[in-house]
Amino acid sequence: MSEYINNREFRQKVLKELILELHEGKSVEEVKERFSKLIEGISATEISAMENALIKEGMPVAEVQRLCDVHAAVFKGSIEEIHRPEREEDNPGHPVHTFKAENRALERLIGKKIRPALEQLNKEDSDDFRQNLSDNMKSLWEVDKHYLRKENLLFPYMEKYGITAPPKVMWGVDDEIRLDIKATIKLISDKDGKLEDMKQKVENAISRVEEMIFKEENILFPMVLDTLSEDEWLKIAKESAEIGFCLYQPVREWKPMKVNVEEKANEQGDKPASDGYIEFDSGILSKEEIEAMLNAMPVDVTFVDKDGIVKFFSQGKERIFPRTKAVIGRMVQNCHPPASVHIVEQIVADLKSGKKDHEDFWIHMKGKYVLIRYFAVRDKNGEFLGTLEFTQDIQPIQDISGEKRLATQE
Repeated sequence: MSEYINNREFRQKVLKELILELHEGKSVEEVKERFSKLIEGISATEISAMENALIKEGMPVAEVQRLCDVHAAVFKGSIEEIHRPEREEDNPGHPVHTFKAENRALERLIGKKIRPALEQLNKEDSDDFRQNLSDNMKSLWEVDKHYLRKENLLFPYMEKYGITAPPKVMWGVDDEIRLDIKATIKLISDKDGKLEDMKQKVENAISRVEEMIFKEENILFPMVLDTLSEDEWLKIAKESAEIGFCLYQPVREWKPMKVNVEEKANEQGDKPASDGYIEFDSGILSKEEIEAMLNAMPVDVTFVDKDGIVKFFSQGKERIFPRTKAVIGRMVQNCHPPASVHIVEQIVADLKSGKKDHEDFWIHMKGKYVLIRYFAVRDKNGEFLGTLEFTQDIQPIQDISGEKRLATQE
């Protein structure tokens, strides 16, 4: 039997059968016991290939996502650890080192603060103890930055290499965890909130954060370390600070031993475009002037071409939504959480077909009143060139009243 178990194609077939049995309702323990020998030593890459195959065969992403925690429970303890001599990812400043340091900080927050605060509240339900628990859960919300870096920096490179299922599944679970934490904080702040409901919400939220830590470190990180090149890791490291960090700040900048990305790019002729002037119908501007103008506007501008590929985004001082250079060249559908992809596709389809020239949304978010506008971009002949996303905090505009006719004096 061992010769078949070691056969990659046969093992892939067995793994697919395992997941399908889980989806058909068999218990985790029943499946785990039956396949325990077959899944010994399975690599993260094979798990990824399995989920990719299931999705390509028609299994909805949401269905894989629904049993994502079950998958982790089945594979826990059987995923081989990847050892490398003098591993770059062990060096402070490397993106994976930072992700793992944040995970350790999250574990400390959960183990040394949140769980003790929950036990304290269980013994005596008081406003002070509720406030303590609320403060610690708000600290847990810092995980949002950890997930944003993962989604906006790691996932684009994974998609570049054809690894599409894990990002979709994991992004969906990330969003569920965000909702769990928000709902928990809201319930704690509710003076009429029942203690039992609160305890259940907190336990559920922190358990899901811990499960995600396991999935990242045993599935995601080994997979991307096997796949991404050193210069890609350097680009990720340089763009990480733009989004921010979670309960941890890298102590130093990571400098890889092997590759100097800028020198390599110049050798290959990948140099910046000319700083010469570009002639328009209504004037001329240099590349430097165009870029500075776009970045000076108090709005976020993103352009997606007619094929749905992200081609450009402005880099203003205070962005409303995170953008990193890794998004350039990425399909727009992959830049949004799975739950909202259908909305994005419908907007683009309506603009492209001519059914609409624009679509507007407005939401309250983090103390801002955000207006999000999508415009169809067409040439002089009416041919569709792409979609312009225009995002602005309109709260300061709504606060305007009366008149202002003089310049403000400093």
